[in-house]
Amino acid sequence: MPNLLTENILSGTTETGITFLPFILCIVAALFIGFLIALTYKKQGKSSPGFLVTLAILPTVVGMVILMVNGNIGAGVAVAGAFSLVRFRSVPGTAKEICAIFIAMAAGLAVGMGYLILAILFTIILCVVEVFYSTEKMQNFYGSTQQKQLRITIPEDLDYADVFDDIFVKCFKSYELTEVKTTNLGSLFRLTYLVTIKDGVAEKKMMDAIRVRNGNLEISLSRPLNHNEL
Repeated sequence: MPNLLTENILSGTTETGITFLPFILCIVAALFIGFLIALTYKKQGKSSPGFLVTLAILPTVVGMVILMVNGNIGAGVAVAGAFSLVRFRSVPGTAKEICAIFIAMAAGLAVGMGYLILAILFTIILCVVEVFYSTEKMQNFYGSTQQKQLRITIPEDLDYADVFDDIFVKCFKSYELTEVKTTNLGSLFRLTYLVTIKDGVAEKKMMDAIRVRNGNLEISLSRPLNHNEL
């Protein structure tokens, strides 16, 4: 089994050049790996189609670069160049997206060096780990699914410093005032909180209690924005 994992299908092509069959095997393996990675992240339901296509193709592109520079010095330069591609993404990515790109690149590098079984096994293990950490139980363990953004509009004459504290203590594990903004020509304040809701708390009852305090003005409860996530 260890010999199978570390078997290099390109071991005999260094002097003679790449032959047709090993080349096709590398391309097929890279496309399969890319499909598997893209499918795993598609199941999360939060990735754009363009990003999924990039994940599907990236292992093949990286593998092709390594194939074309078959040699120790060239491979070293190619590795540095491949990983530097992350810097040139047009839109800042989340930590999960950056991790997906590195997984695709690492698998593509393994394919380009000829270690197809190792690359496929690595991809399967990482995809299983990703699915495991994305389950509801694991998300609850880290507290990410319970963290939400609460926005409350109040009249300008209402002291917002502690007017909602008793409600927040009863309903939230933690809460933080992140922004205070004036609206409607300064006649209203919009408060933005980052909150973690306690287990078993009914959101409607919580929002009804807040409405009594803010004069039935606008209230919104949503997932926190994450475009600044690293």
